[in-house]
Amino acid sequence: MANGRLHPVGVLVAGALLVSGGPGTAQEAAPVAELLGRTHVHGLALDPLDGGRLLLATHHGLYALDLATGAVAPLGESRQDFMGFSVAGDDRFLASGHPEAGGNSGVLLSTDGGASWARIAEGVDGPVDFHQMASSAADPGTVYGAYAGGLQRSRDGGATWTLVAPAPEGLIDLAASTADPERLFAATEAGLLVSGDGGATWEPAGPWTAPVSVVETGPGPEVQAFVLGKGLVRAGETGEGLGQWTTVSPPPGGDYLLHLATDGRRTYAVTGSGVLLVSEDGGASWAPFGG
Repeated sequence: MANGRLHPVGVLVAGALLVSGGPGTAQEAAPVAELLGRTHVHGLALDPLDGGRLLLATHHGLYALDLATGAVAPLGESRQDFMGFSVAGDDRFLASGHPEAGGNSGVLLSTDGGASWARIAEGVDGPVDFHQMASSAADPGTVYGAYAGGLQRSRDGGATWTLVAPAPEGLIDLAASTADPERLFAATEAGLLVSGDGGATWEPAGPWTAPVSVVETGPGPEVQAFVLGKGLVRAGETGEGLGQWTTVSPPPGGDYLLHLATDGRRTYAVTGSGVLLVSEDGGASWAPFGG
């Protein structure tokens, strides 16, 4: 674990990543397993404008996976390290991380599906490098980011930021509620936490003290998380649901889930060992994507 993230086991390559061939073929599609063998994933999301594509924010740029063909191709020209990545609306992606030349990116915005990016803010004490970012589906203007041990919040879609409080110790992942813009979940090395006041204070969201490698909300009012040694767990977010956790599936082959994305029908996950999995039954069972 480094920089508050669980990192996958895999081969990392320095510099730009070409998914196929030499420099002249950098835009060509390639099997997703080839990409995952050369870099690691920092974020996963279904494309809000194209349900047939899965977006992978990686150490070497943003990529789109065609779910019908299994081919993945880079989006745009940027091969920067997208440490933070969040879908903030149908035509708005937010990101942070490190440019190819080094340093920190601050807060980046794309309004063309990831084809191009512009810095819209530096963040508090920035330029920041948000390793964790989360946009609220309940209020798309509300965005959270963690940097240098502090939790920051934006109320205007990432244009301006304020420091809320120290980030939870051992923070691994953040997820904003789909029902309440003030509710925020934190996956940490010591369990899952929930805040009802925008990250100012926290309390346990479940009974576990083991590391939680990922937390994800939606598409409906529910939250799911992966608890190391236990597996994928899920609870509702409204009424009496929160805190009523059910175990959905055990750890897949002893591995752990690092990133999750779901549309309510299929669920996709990247594991700690860098394998892309798909579930056709809400996470109850898993199979390697394309195999």
